[in-house]
Amino acid sequence: MANVALLSASSSPSTSSSANASSLVPRCPPSRRSACTRRAASKLSIVAAMGDDPIKEWILTEGKATQITGISSIGGGCINSAQRYITDAGSFFVKTNRRIGPAMFEGEALGLKAMYDTKSIRVPLPYKVGSLPTGGSFIIMEFIQFGRSRGDQSALGRKLAEMHKAAKSDKGYGFYVENTIGSTPQINTWTADWIEFYSKHRLGYQLELISQRFGDSAIYEKGQQLIKNMHPLFDGAVIEPCLLHGDLWSGNISSDANGDPVILDPACYYGHNEAEFGMSWCAGFGGEFYSSYFQVMPKQPGFEKRRDLYLLYHYLNHYNLFGSGYRSSAMSIIEDYLRMLKA
Repeated sequence: MANVALLSASSSPSTSSSANASSLVPRCPPSRRSACTRRAASKLSIVAAMGDDPIKEWILTEGKATQITGISSIGGGCINSAQRYITDAGSFFVKTNRRIGPAMFEGEALGLKAMYDTKSIRVPLPYKVGSLPTGGSFIIMEFIQFGRSRGDQSALGRKLAEMHKAAKSDKGYGFYVENTIGSTPQINTWTADWIEFYSKHRLGYQLELISQRFGDSAIYEKGQQLIKNMHPLFDGAVIEPCLLHGDLWSGNISSDANGDPVILDPACYYGHNEAEFGMSWCAGFGGEFYSSYFQVMPKQPGFEKRRDLYLLYHYLNHYNLFGSGYRSSAMSIIEDYLRMLKA
């Protein structure tokens, strides 16, 4: 399991207030008073900068910085905002969400740490997760200076396969905590059987949400029919619980200044390695990517037949997140499988 102590909100130092700031001024002999005064003034400026801001508090204490020289927005997605904090100890990458509590970022941090620990593909190291005083939450992590391109497809495929090969679970399929795919809850209850896990906690859960939110009984019923009949798609395949990024699309893939691949914003869990390609419809994976990947993780029998089954999970999630514009793609996959399986 990832090092949760790293992420404990209670592990952050207490916020200092102006009321006790004078206690930071050390008593020293006259010959050293000038130097001591300068150090005390520096400490006082740090206290003032902290205020009620837990992000600045961490950066100026555990982050080893003495000065924040700039904060710049670097966009973010449709769910979170992102900033770069520039300090005399280097830069930090910070994501905030003003509506959602720290559980979402805790899941992200555990996933990042699990991937980081494989020493395979580069991911930003998470430092701190916490709550914002005005509501919402934040995550502080390593700042990686991105290169000018998404990097080499061949290297991406190889490094991703190395991660899948390096990180296996002896607990089955799932993850240590529930996390999110976008803003949709992702259920990660440990399950011994992959088909059961994918049926219940991936396809089945998304279909239930669609039924509740949109009253779409047609896609729900056909989706359930597919779930009951999809076992033959896995005939001959050797399936192991590999650590997955879980949401690998073009927006979550980049390269560092050296051109080495970087992946970020995960929705990690342990699953069938082929499920990693479920967002391939907007990831831009090419022939070089797959060729390099399968040199490390050999292709299993029936791979081509299962590809769309893993796309389906993400199409259903996009239906739940963004509305009926994704319904036809999801329904088309379901109906094609029902014809193939004669179900």
